[in-house]
Amino acid sequence: MIPIFDYIILIFMVIAAIISLKVKDLLSASMVFGIYSFLICLLWAEMGAVDVAFTEAAVGAGVSAVFLIATVYNTKRRSSD
Repeated sequence: MIPIFDYIILIFMVIAAIISLKVKDLLSASMVFGIYSFLICLLWAEMGAVDVAFTEAAVGAGVSAVFLIATVYNTKRRSSD
């Protein structure tokens, strides 16, 4: 294992999690959530769980992010901010 690579991924994951919680725009939060899922995929692949990494990439970073972004685009605002 490469501990430096693990630490870099973990730092980026924490940054992505904080950004997705703090951002006000739902579309940006959905995109950052997709980035977070992709970072988890990289972490699983580096730990040797390639099947879990592939599932996370397909479902977490792929399908879930697309569904969240499509939902944000299909919702309408009631008030103008």
